Amino acid sequence: MIHRTYIKDWTREEWLAERRKSLGGSDIGSALGLCKWRSPYAVWAEKTGLTPEEPDNEAMRQGRDLEEYVAERFSELTGKKVRRVNAILRNDDFPHLHANIDRDIVGEDAGLECKTASALNTSRFRGAEFPTAYYTQCVTYLAVTGYRRWYLAVLILGREFKVYQVTTVPDDEVPEWCAGSVYVGAEEFDSLKAFAAQFWQYVDTKTPPPLDGSESTAETIETIFAESDDEADEIDLTAVADKLTQLSDLKEKKEQIEAQIEEAQNAVKAFMETAPRGIFVGADSITTVTWKTQERRTFDVKAFAKDHAGVDLTPYYKTSQSRPFKVTVKEN
Repeated sequence: MIHRTYIKDWTREEWLAERRKSLGGSDIGSALGLCKWRSPYAVWAEKTGLTPEEPDNEAMRQGRDLEEYVAERFSELTGKKVRRVNAILRNDDFPHLHANIDRDIVGEDAGLECKTASALNTSRFRGAEFPTAYYTQCVTYLAVTGYRRWYLAVLILGREFKVYQVTTVPDDEVPEWCAGSVYVGAEEFDSLKAFAAQFWQYVDTKTPPPLDGSESTAETIETIFAESDDEADEIDLTAVADKLTQLSDLKEKKEQIEAQIEEAQNAVKAFMETAPRGIFVGADSITTVTWKTQERRTFDVKAFAKDHAGVDLTPYYKTSQSRPFKVTVKEN
């Protein structure tokens, strides 16, 4: 059975609180580790309330503002009528998921996801291709709604407008206006259901998922543990001794690799001499190198303070707080 939680008159804070109760379409790709800008650990931290929801940014703002335009373009291209759904949808068959969909397709068991992409990401939409995270979002909405098809409309700013079809119908017809069609079998919904239940165990038990080396995970950890407790006792690190050994080994390898990189760069520089650019045409690729003279201007604070001893510079200093992570190894 499908349940609707109507959100038309809700504040953003109320909407975010409701979203924290389960995994949404935009969470699944990140929870699966498919998004480089948001890790499974970051999703877990948000759902457990350890960190706030992802802060709004310019790309998100433009996506919301252009959503209506993308929907209109979809209707213009396909002849299909769409309507808003001001509700968060949940399905008893997928208890750990929810869907906050962009549009319903009127008169069809189908929905629409509206996306806005930078022109810099054009290569991600070549032919029938589109980002995997978008696919997992559409599959989530198909699971929750029980619909047969989901359409993905993408406005690539200043470049093109494309529509893709994600369908549960075997050998489904592909409309001529559709850039590509992907079939979703029942086994994928079973896998999605199992994954969501497993991930939600991490949330319910407040046990973090396996850590990765992404910038998102690092930022999340630094947000949760932003300040050290300087009154606390020294902690025994025996439980993570293997990671300390791994860290030491990797740092040694990193130094060796950095030295090899520097050696290779030096060889190329010496060969280029005063040439500002170089090019190598290989069998499968073209490599270009630039080594041009540039100027950089910096402000010498110490010299200014010395020459203007009577000026109070305190208001111009920016104070920030951090927790530097240092590892020191001493032989016994």
